[in-house]
Amino acid sequence: MVCFKSVVRVAGALILLTCFSSGRSASAESGFPFGMTLDATRQPGSKRVPDLDIGENGEVVLELWCKGGKGQFSVAGNTVIFVAGPMEDRACPPARAQLDDELVAALSETTTWTREGDVVSFIGSKTLRFRLNTN
Repeated sequence: MVCFKSVVRVAGALILLTCFSSGRSASAESGFPFGMTLDATRQPGSKRVPDLDIGENGEVVLELWCKGGKGQFSVAGNTVIFVAGPMEDRACPPARAQLDDELVAALSETTTWTREGDVVSFIGSKTLRFRLNTN
């Protein structure tokens, strides 16, 4: 069953993408970073910290606390739109699955981004801080 809210988000993202004649997907040209890790500590019993790998056309591979999946970023200036794709469940413990779902929801509500040095902040209903992967 497709969630109406998701359909509206995707439709809105497509409309915004069309409206930005100079808009583009995440790219080096826009100064948008490509690999980053959530500025957070590991969860008990896990070695993972959420990580985003963003391709030149805005496609993103998400590795979360437990789940993983793909999505799409679109950037125009300091405006950002994130649309999540399906996430793999991976038999996650309920607490980690909930953290993953909350993180994807917060990324989906992101409207702007800023970068200060190696720290990227996505701003929406929550501010999410990521550190650039410099290795």
